[in-house]
Amino acid sequence: MKMKKMNYFGIATLCVAISLLVAGCGAPADNKTSAVSDEQVAAEPDMAAIKIEIQALESAWSEADNARDANAVAAFYADDAISMSNDKPSQTGKMAILADIETGMGKKAVGNTVAYETLEVFGDENIVTEIGKSTEKDASGNVVSTGKYMDVWEKRNGSYICIRDIYNNDAKEK
Repeated sequence: MKMKKMNYFGIATLCVAISLLVAGCGAPADNKTSAVSDEQVAAEPDMAAIKIEIQALESAWSEADNARDANAVAAFYADDAISMSNDKPSQTGKMAILADIETGMGKKAVGNTVAYETLEVFGDENIVTEIGKSTEKDASGNVVSTGKYMDVWEKRNGSYICIRDIYNNDAKEK
C-alpha cells in the first residue's frame, strides 16, 4: 500500500514539473507586445533640471532671508508644512513657521548673509527631496557658521513648495 502512494506522488510531481516546463518554454512575445510595454513605461524625471529649479528656489530663499523679509521666506512653505530646526520643537503650519522665522531674523547679526546650496535631489516630478548646505557669513565675508538641511518639495499648481524641512548647524570649531 505504501508503494502505491509513493508512485501516485511521484507521478503527480512529474506532471507538475512537465506542466511548468511547457509553460516556461512558450513562444516568445512578438514585437508588437514589446513595443506596447515600452510605451507604457513612464519616462524618468530629469533630475538635473529639477536640481536647477530647486537651486533657483533656494537662491530666492536666501535673497529673502538676507533682506530680512520673513513673509517672503514663509511664502516658500505650504500652509500645512512642518519645519524642524536646532534645539526647539517642530513648527507646524505656515503661521508657526513664520513666527519662528521672525524670531530667528531678530537674533541674526546685522550684515550677516546666508547662502543655500543644493547638493542633491531625488524623487519624482511631484515630490522631490533636496539635500543641501548653508553658509552664513559676517559683513566682512568671513564664514561664521555652516549647516546642512533636507527639504521636501511638492509640486502644487505647477510650482514647488516646501512641505517639510529639517536643518541644523554644524558644530563650531573650538
